[in-house]
Amino acid sequence: MNKPILKQTKAISIFLVFALGYFISTLLRAITATISPELINEFDLSAGELGLLGGGYFLGFASVQIPLGYLLDLKGPRKIVSYFLSIAIIGIILFALAQNFLTLLISRVIIGIGVGACLMGPLTAYRVWYQDETQQRSNSWMLMVGAVGMLFSSLPVQYLLPAIGWRGVFINLSILTTICIILIIIFIPKWNVKDLDKNPETGTLKEIWKNNFFRSLVPMGLFNYGGLFAIQTLWAGPWMVKVSGYTPEESAKGLFMIYFFMLISFLIWGYFVPKISKNINDAIRLLKFGTPLNLIILALIIYLGSDAGAVHWTLFVISAIFLSLSQPAVGMAFTLSSAGKALTSFNLLLFVGAFFVQWMMGIIIDISMNFNFSEVISFKFAMTFVLISSLLSYLYFLAKNN
Repeated sequence: MNKPILKQTKAISIFLVFALGYFISTLLRAITATISPELINEFDLSAGELGLLGGGYFLGFASVQIPLGYLLDLKGPRKIVSYFLSIAIIGIILFALAQNFLTLLISRVIIGIGVGACLMGPLTAYRVWYQDETQQRSNSWMLMVGAVGMLFSSLPVQYLLPAIGWRGVFINLSILTTICIILIIIFIPKWNVKDLDKNPETGTLKEIWKNNFFRSLVPMGLFNYGGLFAIQTLWAGPWMVKVSGYTPEESAKGLFMIYFFMLISFLIWGYFVPKISKNINDAIRLLKFGTPLNLIILALIIYLGSDAGAVHWTLFVISAIFLSLSQPAVGMAFTLSSAGKALTSFNLLLFVGAFFVQWMMGIIIDISMNFNFSEVISFKFAMTFVLISSLLSYLYFLAKNN
């Protein structure tokens, strides 16, 4: 295979530009946790509606992943990421102008579609333009940038709300997204499919989904990764308010702490992971031994109930760092000319899972409270659903990779 490896300075500039796009994507993903009290008060949302609203982003995101894979392999990240971000701007502005729940939901779906290429585009580019040994590091540091986006979605947004309101925050995000598109057009190289492979193996979706390693990760992508997204981008915030008794500002501070330590953990992880995970077998080994730690911490949180707060959710998110090994491992399991389709197929699982888990958690909370269970118990039931589905998914992964 011919890999058109770029010079270090060019590689760094590409990373930084893509990082801005992913920063915007994760900020938009997680912002509902911070502004949820505002939205609940203004639109009188139930837990189920809040879960559906947060999940709308994931639904839109997931809906474009399969065509996105073909587009990235054919047209390249420069065109596709900039085109999709243009769609995101429409959704952001529509959300800022929304007057009812339906408009909020439609806007979130459009935003999810628009930022759908903000991670897969860069990972497809890194698979082709970066050395193999740097795949795990570039992936980890992109996730670190994602943590920065989540970090900014917490306290910084909370402090802006009294001054410009949640609508003003979204208007400013539309401006930042426009700037990102301009930078992508200027700094990201054009895509040349001929550079990928002298004898390209196009790789069909059927071949990808029949791959044994890929299939072993399907349940974990849906429930372990999807559950992580559902909690860190929405339900950790309401838990701290409804279960732990935090004020909205204290909850924002708690989210800030969660995302700050998530950022630090990905920074450190990105430095060390190339030394301990150099191929798919290494990734499988680390997933086997690392995943149970995350499940144990979630079980502890459920047991502690109202005594579990921001510190415990921080430990939960940090302990899930082993899951980040799965994405670059999927990319390396397939040919260069199939990398986009493989990565977006796996990403589809993550965001379908996040949508489903996030919505189901809201439904479980509503149903439990309708049966006169307390709010604390209702939240515990929702987290238990995440724990059981994640445990069964992990056991399936073990069985397929014994």
